[in-house]
Parts: sequence; C-alpha cells; structure tokens
Amino acid sequence: MNTAMNLEYRVAHVAERLAVGPCGELGVRAEIRGGSVLLTGTVPSAGCRDDIRRIAGEELADVPVHCDIAVAGTAPPDHPEELT
Repeated sequence: MNTAMNLEYRVAHVAERLAVGPCGELGVRAEIRGGSVLLTGTVPSAGCRDDIRRIAGEELADVPVHCDIAVAGTAPPDHPEELT
C-alpha cells in the first residue's frame, strides 16, 4: 500500500474514532495537506479539543498534525441585550 493511501486510511480511522469517542464529535474535519494533517472545526469545550488532539496524536504519531479547532463560546451573556 502506498504512503498516501495509507495516510488516507489512517485519517479516516481518526474521523471514526472522533465520532464514537468521548465527545461524539462529528463537526471536526481531518484533512490531508501535503504530508501533514489539518484538524478544523468547532467543539463545545477545551477538554473535547484536548481529547481530539490526543486521539489524532495516537493514530498519527509519525505525521505532523496541525490543530485549528475552535472552542464555542457557551457562557451566558454578561449583560442584557438592548432592543430598540
């Protein structure tokens, strides 16, 4: 199996683990960019982002992984909205 196909298979496995993992995350994308993998998306907490980084690191230990995952702001507003 060539290296590119092997990496595609491994990235698909990461996506599968994210979907069934502790976060049940379906909103994160893992894309191959050259010889590295880019993780993008938005998650509900920093802990979830850390879990995703850990899973990607386990599955892709020999591949550079770049994480561009944002944490959604879920805090309540600190002031009332003014309607006019």
